[in-house]
Amino acid sequence: MSDTLTVEALPILAIAPAQLLRGKGILSQLPQYLLRYGNKALVIAGKTANQVTASYLCNPDLEIINTPAIADCSDQNLAMLHQIVQQEKPHVVVGVGGGKVLDTAKLIAHQSKLPIVTVPTTGATCAAWTALSNVYDADGAFSYDVTLDRCPDMMFVDYDVIATAPKRTLVSGIGDAIAKWYESSVSSGSSEKTMVIAAVQEARILRDILFQKSAEAIANPNSPVWREVVDATVCLAGAIGGIGGANCRTVAAHAIHNALTHSHHTHGILHGEKVAYGILVQLRLEEFQGNQLAASSRHQLLKFYQEIGLPTSLAALGLSQVTLSELEHIAEIACQPNSDIHRLPFIVSPSQVLAAMVSTTSPILATV
Repeated sequence: MSDTLTVEALPILAIAPAQLLRGKGILSQLPQYLLRYGNKALVIAGKTANQVTASYLCNPDLEIINTPAIADCSDQNLAMLHQIVQQEKPHVVVGVGGGKVLDTAKLIAHQSKLPIVTVPTTGATCAAWTALSNVYDADGAFSYDVTLDRCPDMMFVDYDVIATAPKRTLVSGIGDAIAKWYESSVSSGSSEKTMVIAAVQEARILRDILFQKSAEAIANPNSPVWREVVDATVCLAGAIGGIGGANCRTVAAHAIHNALTHSHHTHGILHGEKVAYGILVQLRLEEFQGNQLAASSRHQLLKFYQEIGLPTSLAALGLSQVTLSELEHIAEIACQPNSDIHRLPFIVSPSQVLAAMVSTTSPILATV
């Protein structure tokens, strides 16, 4: 009688880019690294990012194919870019810009089976790091996400380039990054899995770094402490999601973000700003379960947000004039069956989400 080997298939973890290059002015080395893949590079960039970085790509041995400027990762833009890939047959894709541009470039490279190099031009998200792309519809509303088979092949973090971005982008990135602790601790804090435990603890360290260094970093762009905070928002936040998997990436805070994108009133609000507000909503939902620690955490965050300039309420998001029916619609979207909000360890209803959304700055109630 032959022995039967039982193999347990665990989720594939895409933890980090194959190579991470960081430094002031390091983007000048980009062409020599791109030539490893061939002499034809497709550059997908936002309008401003293209202007900031175009001079770095000048190399007589490298043919650069510039696509039209990208603002959103949408099915329409993806279809247009696929046509360019088929016509030009590049050897490597280069994504240059903010989160939506980088998500677009990663997804095109993934679908076209091409190497991908990412160049973040702001500290607003960890999109340059992750094996994930979020896709939005033509109106800017979150539509779906795609898990990619690997993190980027190469990632360039040029602090001089990132320092040219508006201060607001790094503040937004801090809001997006600090969510890792509040989301991973509630969804996975009791896990006994080694990799998940490691991710949750890294998320706690990330939170502490941001609490300690954010105000000084924002006040002193391109200083050593500013670079540490950029590393936290662009790199460490991405590593946490890579090590811990989906449960350590997105829970209620990101679910609230995704739902908010369905209101045109929020389209001028940055990703991390909506996520930061979503953390407060999540903590309110936890408070509704009788969690006093969540109340303390919310008030700690309110003070932090006010210090660095993150939104604390619907009014701060520019939604002071939004109607009740619009808020109810947002709450319903947040609670759809496929929403990440259901990674919370308790059941949440649209009415509870609505109540949380309008009470993010409520005082802590005294207990007898």
